[in-house]
Amino acid sequence: MLRNIDPILSPELLYTLRAMGHGDEIVIADANFPGSSSGPDCIRADGSSASEVLQAVLSVMPLDTFVSDPALTMQVVGDPDAIPDAVADFQRIIDTAADNPAKVQGLDRFAFYERAANAFTIVQTGERRLYGNIILKKGVIG
Repeated sequence: MLRNIDPILSPELLYTLRAMGHGDEIVIADANFPGSSSGPDCIRADGSSASEVLQAVLSVMPLDTFVSDPALTMQVVGDPDAIPDAVADFQRIIDTAADNPAKVQGLDRFAFYERAANAFTIVQTGERRLYGNIILKKGVIG
């Protein structure tokens, strides 16, 4: 155990977050997301919700300030303006925990999958709420 480090951040996830560079992206995915087949390494966090993992990640990782969309979620198929409960929760967490709070932006389902396939890593959570997926772009510490 380490002081001041959320215990949700496993050794593998801490290593990954530290290895990421400015502009690299991490996907925090729900239980339905095709994490293992999407391309990048997949870290399992089945016992945690996407919101819990997001909170923990933002406790150690800065969001990118050089882009207008450092936090991206998957839009609801057929209703891109809908805001699922998980996404509303993500926004609340970003507003309170991020060093650089930003408005969550939406991506079409297939654009989200394509972006996720090019991410540094995917964290597959046990999140059961639909559309509980978010991509974060890592920033810099000044």
